[in-house]
Amino acid sequence: MAASRRQFLEVLVPLALLPGTKALGGPRMRSILELFRPMEFKSRGSSIADPQGWRSQFPALYQNVNGFPLAYLDSAATAQRPAIVTKTLIDFYDHDNANPGRGLHTLARRADEDYENSRRTAAHFINAADPLEIVFTRGTTEGINLVASAWGGANLRPGDEVLLTVSEHASSMLPWQLAARRAGASVRYVDIHEDGRLRLDQLDALLTPRTKVFSFMQVSNVLGLINPAKELCARAREYGVLSVVDAAQSVPHFKVDVQEIGCDFLAFSGHKMMGPMGTGILWGRRELLDAMPPYQAGSNMAHEVKLDSAEYSAGALKFGAGTPNVSGAVGLAAAMKFISTIGYDALRHHEQVLTQHALSRIRELPRVRLLGLALPTERIGVFSFVVEGVAAKDVVTALDAKGIAIRGGDLASLPLLTRLGVTRAARASLYLYSTLEEIDRLVDALENLRRNN
Repeated sequence: MAASRRQFLEVLVPLALLPGTKALGGPRMRSILELFRPMEFKSRGSSIADPQGWRSQFPALYQNVNGFPLAYLDSAATAQRPAIVTKTLIDFYDHDNANPGRGLHTLARRADEDYENSRRTAAHFINAADPLEIVFTRGTTEGINLVASAWGGANLRPGDEVLLTVSEHASSMLPWQLAARRAGASVRYVDIHEDGRLRLDQLDALLTPRTKVFSFMQVSNVLGLINPAKELCARAREYGVLSVVDAAQSVPHFKVDVQEIGCDFLAFSGHKMMGPMGTGILWGRRELLDAMPPYQAGSNMAHEVKLDSAEYSAGALKFGAGTPNVSGAVGLAAAMKFISTIGYDALRHHEQVLTQHALSRIRELPRVRLLGLALPTERIGVFSFVVEGVAAKDVVTALDAKGIAIRGGDLASLPLLTRLGVTRAARASLYLYSTLEEIDRLVDALENLRRNN
């Protein structure tokens, strides 16, 4: 049945408040309404949306690749974008494009309102206490680099220790290695069990008076395993250790509440959750952001700039040097609203159905080794595997010939793969638009590949 009035208004009312949407009958709002007409909902308990309706919002999925319908199973690398996100980007450039300024001409004021509305949307999305805790970045990588450089540069000293896990993505591992090297500090690592879960029993020995920061992934980009972020942050807090959460693979798939987790910083990317590439969020506690020195300097992050002094902006604004990526922030906010319209409960339910099916089918394949724990309740729909006798790059090539898009290589996590006894792996990853049929196509193609090698 059609979307409920409440669900529609939750998305459309905030959009209606944007400049240029003064009335529901205006041209901007009419175009937005058109985009939501294909989306349908059906009753299932508390009104769970129909995944077929979700899928219809993604034009890129309706194409052939190498003569086959596209099966896009690479969402952990980057998600596809729904039409509302790309339309929002076009709409900004068509109507509000200007260098933002609160007290300037009309278009500049509109751009400023768009940007700050997006900041408020992001704050609400992750339950930040203050919109000025939201720093717009180019992605998780920049967010973690910002903390490692700004906070790490001001607080790490010779002899200090940074604690990571062997599961970390290179974009989380390298910034802290560099920060530690510059400060004369050292890096230590939490190991994993053979099934990929973290060795929580090691924390008491690894968290010491020398430990200043504990940075970890909430969800592994290789194994799809969900780490107990709230527990890890609590353990860090017991020792007075700063906690930094890489949420690149969690925010797209389930609700993340920074206040509930109890972390000090949290970073995620827009492109993995259907937002524009080159966008992301760093959330930090306001008192930490206020105390940190700037990451980079330029206009817009300081006022009263004189020959020998300047007054820095408050909170997150201090880290926004130069002309901001307003369209990116607006597009990211549109992706957040799209997820909110569907609801994380519905999204998670759909993904767990897919994950259970994928696990059961992949485990049936001889000579195919699935990496990590195989319980769908403790992971998202990310599956890294090794086909005996076939290099990961050849698996990717063979599947691409059938129109199936997956990823392969060291997955930017070579230490984790090495710990599991391999150096390269193939990875298939699901999202809200994925289908059971696509999983079956993947497994059938792997079976054919296995038989022919």
